[in-house]
Amino acid sequence: MNVTDIAAADLADSVRTVRETEPLVQHVTNTVTIDDVANLTLHWGGLPVMADSFGDAGEMTAAARALVINIGQVPDDRVEAMHEAGRKANERDVPVVLDPVGLGSTPSREAVTESLLEAVDFAAIKGNYGEISALAGVEANVEGVESIGDYEEIEETARSVADSTGAVVVASGVEDVVADADGAVRITDGHEMLGEIVGTGCMLGATVGTFAGALEDPREAAVHGTLAFGLAGERAAEMPHEGPASFRTNFHDAVAGFDPDEAAQLDLAGRIERVD
Repeated sequence: MNVTDIAAADLADSVRTVRETEPLVQHVTNTVTIDDVANLTLHWGGLPVMADSFGDAGEMTAAARALVINIGQVPDDRVEAMHEAGRKANERDVPVVLDPVGLGSTPSREAVTESLLEAVDFAAIKGNYGEISALAGVEANVEGVESIGDYEEIEETARSVADSTGAVVVASGVEDVVADADGAVRITDGHEMLGEIVGTGCMLGATVGTFAGALEDPREAAVHGTLAFGLAGERAAEMPHEGPASFRTNFHDAVAGFDPDEAAQLDLAGRIERVD
């Protein structure tokens, strides 16, 4: 993965392409964070649609530029819609992003994830350290949908998931790791306040999906989307806020105001490190 020499101009070009393309991004997601996911997709420049019923999910996917499947809630009818949308996306060469929310916490989520991986080809998989570790079959501590504990081998773990699935893997944490079959990189940006509001993981999945809907290379979409997400978090923390609620508003504003021309002037030295 030759992205450690990424220039700010490359990131700016990707953000500009997303805004100019305005990709329709179909989400089969959970109701807890659906509003934030839809709005963040819109703020990056995409067009969100949240069709989660069987029939409509597949039909909407057929018109989309990207599909994001989020297993934050797994009632049978939504799982059926996930499979239908995934199959339709594969038929139409629409990139699919999997967000295995809470994987490792219950057998039900493990079964849903396994069934999706058997039936659908994913361009990218985004999860926190615990979820990606559970997906790799190594020890993970996931409580509810939160990743708990230390994951010293997360780069190798993410690589193993990329090898077994053929997808680009984003493992999100204090530092984010993006891995594919060729290697892994560690991205250092973001702010601790992102961990103080519910839904930032889902919003990162939506970001990767939105970038994937506009960019041809899923690796570029994963790296640039993850990098831009963290930089927006840093900008949000610089804006006046009194706590998590006002920071959440700031974050949406920071994404909406992520200006490609300003991004082209950023110093990204040390932000991306090859780790294998």
